[in-house]
Amino acid sequence: MVTLDLRHVASPAVRDLLHLANHPDFDRAQQQIERLGGCAEPVRLTGRTTTVDTTTGEVLRTYTSSDEPTGSLLTACGNRRASRCPACSRLYAADTYHLIRAGPSGGKTVPDTIRTHPRVFATLTAPSFGPVHNRPDARPCRCGTRHELTDPMLGTPLNPATYDYTGAVLFNAYAGALWARFTTYLRRELATRLDLTQKAARAVLRVSFAKVAEYQKRGLVHFHAVIRLDGPDGSTQPPPSYATVAVLTDAIHAAAPRARISITSDAIGERELTWGQQLDVREIAAFGTDSELTDQAVAAYVAKYATKSADASGTLDRSLFCRPCQGRGATLLPHGTALPCTACDGTGQSRPLPRLAVARHVRQMIRTCWDLGRLPEFDHLKLWKWAHMLGFRGHFSTKSRSYSVTLGALRDARHAWRTEQAHAHADLPEPDPTTTLVVGHWDYLGSGYSPGAALLAASVWHRREMERQFTAEGGC
Repeated sequence: MVTLDLRHVASPAVRDLLHLANHPDFDRAQQQIERLGGCAEPVRLTGRTTTVDTTTGEVLRTYTSSDEPTGSLLTACGNRRASRCPACSRLYAADTYHLIRAGPSGGKTVPDTIRTHPRVFATLTAPSFGPVHNRPDARPCRCGTRHELTDPMLGTPLNPATYDYTGAVLFNAYAGALWARFTTYLRRELATRLDLTQKAARAVLRVSFAKVAEYQKRGLVHFHAVIRLDGPDGSTQPPPSYATVAVLTDAIHAAAPRARISITSDAIGERELTWGQQLDVREIAAFGTDSELTDQAVAAYVAKYATKSADASGTLDRSLFCRPCQGRGATLLPHGTALPCTACDGTGQSRPLPRLAVARHVRQMIRTCWDLGRLPEFDHLKLWKWAHMLGFRGHFSTKSRSYSVTLGALRDARHAWRTEQAHAHADLPEPDPTTTLVVGHWDYLGSGYSPGAALLAASVWHRREMERQFTAEGGC
């Protein structure tokens, strides 16, 4: 019999996987990874929980992470970015899809009568900060070239020396505030068109919305939004009959140009931030109609962009700095390499910043964030922290309170279902929440897998992706 010494022919990841496979409790380790569904960067926790019967004081169950094969409990990272974790981002997209679709079509605690409410799909874009390479349908770009869809020049300035990088970064930084002003003016414009005071309009009408941010190739965000009119109590009540789609559309077109933010700075002078001239507003049709813009199509479109981040425009998907100081002592070198953070006191695991392997246009926007972040009048924007997002610091998906179900409610329902399945699988009775108390203490240990466990998690993700594609293609 010939014995092969895999220590000399296998990679460290394979050797680690073999070590894990030979662990006496490998089945439990595999079960943890399977339960995460292929999460790429799980959070590792250490601690314990104790379930106590509050009526008798009896300890019903105990759990400690030290009993796990890896010595820690793995939980999914929950990252929405596909570039960081494909598995968790797919789950986030699915939740966003149901959240968005429930708004115009009902379901998930939203009544089906919502389909009769006026609802539109609106896109608000960023203004121009200088001509960029684009791909017009009928003629070549201004540079004289007809660009391909994958051309990296698309979205970059024709003349970087004259491009308004300061205005571009400030627009991203104030985009969330600009949206808030737009919604304020939208309510005012609706009241004007219905010949009502603002107080009277609030008594008969409510504006509900859900929006998601998308990065354009030029590195600027624009917003896609489902905007709906409800009665004063929200989705359970229809708006008055005179509040129509036409009135809502006209009000949006009037409110967008009125939303403005004025900025005064000794360093850059006076600026006024506005939306771009391109404004698209279309009525959402019911699913099953001949229209291409149905509630299902809108939900799928919005969910797709909810899992993307600035990496879609060629930049970074994580912060450049350690957490405590957010890099206020760091320096960006001309060729794109950043020095280690010198302001950190060591509590944030100070580390050298990575080389910025990004396009010249993106690097200049990040450099502009650096420069503006040093100005005291822009300190509240935290541009150092959000440089990797080109200054944008808002949430990628937000909704008004009465639009539909929340992401938290969807996650709670999924957690309750998984807990029920786990108890059924272990043949344990469901704990009575009125007579049981769970006491726990957890500490953060780190994130990520060992090299071998990472291989196992990747195989779980690829297997589930193949199963999903097979099901989507009509397999059984």
